[in-house]
Amino acid sequence: MTAKSLLVVGGTGQISAACVREAVRQGIAVTVVNRGSTHLRSLPDGVEQLRADVLDETAMTSLLDGRRFDSVADFLTFTPDQAAVAIRLYGRRTDQYVFISSASAYQKPPSRLPISEASALFNPFSQYARDKIACERLLRDEHARGRIRVSVVRPSHTYDRTHVPLLGGWTVIDRIRRGRPIVLHGDGTSPWAMTHSDDFARAFVPLLGCEAAIGEAFNIMSPELLTWNTIAIDLADAAGVEPHIVHRTTHEIVELVPEWDADLRGDRSNAAVFDTTKIRTLVPSWEPCIPFAEGARQIVHWFDADASRRVVDHQVDARYELLTA
Repeated sequence: MTAKSLLVVGGTGQISAACVREAVRQGIAVTVVNRGSTHLRSLPDGVEQLRADVLDETAMTSLLDGRRFDSVADFLTFTPDQAAVAIRLYGRRTDQYVFISSASAYQKPPSRLPISEASALFNPFSQYARDKIACERLLRDEHARGRIRVSVVRPSHTYDRTHVPLLGGWTVIDRIRRGRPIVLHGDGTSPWAMTHSDDFARAFVPLLGCEAAIGEAFNIMSPELLTWNTIAIDLADAAGVEPHIVHRTTHEIVELVPEWDADLRGDRSNAAVFDTTKIRTLVPSWEPCIPFAEGARQIVHWFDADASRRVVDHQVDARYELLTA
């Protein structure tokens, strides 16, 4: 049975905004709660917006007093302390709490491929991933105690037109256009999964109100296998130039730029090949339809449409100069 009412905690982020749009398209009554501080992505007509700091338990309790939703999709819980608040806030207000975890939580480096929902959760390099793992464990225990009914979703690298998926964001595209070199880890051939947020949303929304999804975890990511070389070349093609790519080992990069350690050793330098059998079994009609080459064109077009979006981070630029010297 599809959910008739949905509370989205967040609702204006790269992934959550697409899920709100898709839920509305499928006829679900959507309420979003956030601080209302982001206007990068507008809400569809008919969406109810509640404004609050979702980490303020007192304010949220008052705001949601007397309210109940078929499903709650939480895109803004990142630590076990926040998950404990979420359990208290939503456990008695919904039949399904959907926690947005991350594929970063999977074992790094992976001991075997492809990575399925049964793969180990262990990432010693990323605090973000370790916190997501701790959230999942807490929610699993509380689900077993009957205090909240949980579904877990683990996205991989999911993007929309506002997100350049190379370390440094728009600054990397600016460097490519100026003929300056960029750096990729290793030889650039490690496989990586990129998923457009619209494709993600079309698999995500059918989980809402689905009894078979309760107590389960799901990978949602595109099966398109890319390499980091391909990702950089697709972005350069969209920008109308040829990239000058320098390859360095992850060890060399993080020695010179330790700020990128968690992103690289905790995620990007590892092979990302996922098993999506589980979500495809539950949503057999789902088929991602936006290849990254098209997504790259959307990204560059969005930035080119407004000069104020094309902000160069001079610190990032200096890091690339150091790495490519």
